[in-house]
Amino acid sequence: MIVLGIETSCDETGVALYNSAPWENNAPAHQGIMGQALHTQIAMHRDYGGVVPELASRDHIRRVLPLLDEALLAAQLELSDIDAVAYTQGPGLAGALLVGSAFAKSLAQGLKLPSIGIHHLEGHLLSPLLGISAPQFPFIALLVSGGHTQLMLVSGVGKYQLLGETLDDAAGEAFDKTAKLLGLDYPGGAALSKLAETGQLGRFDLPKPMLHSGDLDFSFSGLKTAVLNQVNKFLSTGVSDTQEIARFHADIARCFVDSLVAVLVSKSEKALKQTGCKHLVLAGGVGANVQLRTALNASAKKHGFEAHYPPVDLCTDNGVMIAFAGALRMLADNNGSTTSGAFDVKPRWDLASNNLI
Repeated sequence: MIVLGIETSCDETGVALYNSAPWENNAPAHQGIMGQALHTQIAMHRDYGGVVPELASRDHIRRVLPLLDEALLAAQLELSDIDAVAYTQGPGLAGALLVGSAFAKSLAQGLKLPSIGIHHLEGHLLSPLLGISAPQFPFIALLVSGGHTQLMLVSGVGKYQLLGETLDDAAGEAFDKTAKLLGLDYPGGAALSKLAETGQLGRFDLPKPMLHSGDLDFSFSGLKTAVLNQVNKFLSTGVSDTQEIARFHADIARCFVDSLVAVLVSKSEKALKQTGCKHLVLAGGVGANVQLRTALNASAKKHGFEAHYPPVDLCTDNGVMIAFAGALRMLADNNGSTTSGAFDVKPRWDLASNNLI
């Protein structure tokens, strides 16, 4: 079964084709990736310091059809070779989601194919199955994507239990807001992580929010505020030496990243212990963070669990994860495929409510 996947939840337009045959035959899942194309809107939104929903929606309209042609060419396929169409139904920006839904369902109706709406986070948490070292069910998923930071128990496709989530700012939001405080360009998460590599360990005593809360929830707004206080304190000294300013930025970035990573790793260890799982999956945009991967690898070695990651190019939003999740849903025999003409989207959508019975 060849599934076309379309992702338009925010500021990336992703189109991909996935063949489910390897998965069905117990071969490595990544062998089913046939072709993909992706366009990011980062350059367009940078001048505004964040995503502008109306601009994002318009750009998806311009990009999706040429990207489909590009993905088909890469896969050496025709539209007639497709068996089903999967699209991101939510959560995300309503206008952006409507572009993908309208395009996917119109295409599916025209080709007389089933279409299936996919939860954006389900695409992320299943994407490590496409890695060289794929996890086994059940596993713990640490989802750190955009406005989401969650710990999930994944017992199988469509079998998800929320163990903990952020109560305010997600990890990705804290990264971007802190980067903005330090004058880094949007999106600042990757730049902040890079800057932290040159910083001094422990110069600033930043909080590790909810580290000892006893539950698996997160909170990062206080960490961001602590950085703001340190920035204001530094500015009040009137320092003008560029090297000293650069050292301050690198050191505060290092301490911020260390604090955030310490919380994510500690909560993940606790989730593994509570559930008895031996596999941990890191998924989502922050899943590409070098410091977090290094810390999780060290923890895995110390505590005897296995850490799994999606390929780096599949950490950010992409069509492959949607096509893959669509294929697995279709194979689950309770696929929720839609046949109506409605362009239905769910900008706010609880992943656990999407479980298969």
